Amino acid sequence: MFAVNFKETSREGAARAGVATTHRGDYQTPCFMPVGTRGAIRHLSAQDYEELGARIVLGNTYHLMLRPGAQVVADLGGLGAFAGWKGLTLTDSGGFQVFSLNPDVDDDGVSFRSTYDGSMHRFTPESAVKTQELLGADIQMVLDVCAPLPSTDDVIRLALKRTSAWALRARNSHTRTDQSLFGIVQGGVDEVLRGESAKITADLNFDGYGIGGLSVGETREEMLVALAAAIEHLPKDRPRYLMGVGDPASLVEAVNLGVDQFDCVMQTRIGRHGTALTSTGKLNITRAEFTTSQDPIDSACSCSVCARHSRGYIRHLFQVNEPTAARLVSIHNVAFTLDLMSKMREAISLGKFNQLRRSLLATWADPANDKS
Repeated sequence: MFAVNFKETSREGAARAGVATTHRGDYQTPCFMPVGTRGAIRHLSAQDYEELGARIVLGNTYHLMLRPGAQVVADLGGLGAFAGWKGLTLTDSGGFQVFSLNPDVDDDGVSFRSTYDGSMHRFTPESAVKTQELLGADIQMVLDVCAPLPSTDDVIRLALKRTSAWALRARNSHTRTDQSLFGIVQGGVDEVLRGESAKITADLNFDGYGIGGLSVGETREEMLVALAAAIEHLPKDRPRYLMGVGDPASLVEAVNLGVDQFDCVMQTRIGRHGTALTSTGKLNITRAEFTTSQDPIDSACSCSVCARHSRGYIRHLFQVNEPTAARLVSIHNVAFTLDLMSKMREAISLGKFNQLRRSLLATWADPANDKS
């Protein structure tokens, strides 16, 4: 198994900047990875990813295995070639999507219906690995059990038990030396269970470590306590990946604890409905007050959308249901988040991360700007 080589380049407290090297290339951390669920970030193309400066884009195993099918993606050169994307790729196991469908779960795996045609499918730790080997991403994730929050202690413990057993099976079935494999830590918001899961997963010596099952209904404070308990037991020479988190306050707080990489669909999901992330908080550009505004979405932003288009124009596009509106705000939101991660890397290297953190929290810790 080819390990991701992680080199820490600077640190301020537990916050760290570094470089992670995969078989095909490297990426700077902390980093944000936009989500291309079905092989594309909604409304964006591979050329857009490049121009925005993204380094890794995610694909969703659940959706891609159903349509067009993992073998089709393999026949077309793997996920990156399939999408015309020259950067790095990561595929999640599809577990989060599967477990949102009320599947039948047993110790061996999980059975579920396709959201497309209702057909029955079966995932095991081994088949999830083989499917992702066909998809050919640079990094793949093990199949885990993602329990909703809140859940009973028994449900959380069973999810942890199965996740740990499945992680070992996934590691033993992984064969591609040009593809890294990340384990996943579960355990709900219980500090003891998070620590236990992290120790078990770390002992399996994965290339990196995802921290899953958070940002699924708990408060940010609960999330951070569980996150810290997991990080305490994860190796310092491997990337730490907080899965499914992308709001600015959670990003900076997680980096403050030592997280290296993130993904989230929020940027494009809220963008499609006219909500923009800005240096002063969220902005709903569909409001009538922006009808004649000549201001950009965010005067502090240097993205291509803010350089060219006014709030008034973009509001008009939403009013007439022009799809370009969703595309423009989505591009801005992804650019905003990528730039935020760049600012964090720079601040860590200059010893100014705590200053940046305080500034961001002053804007984004307000519940009105909380997770969307």
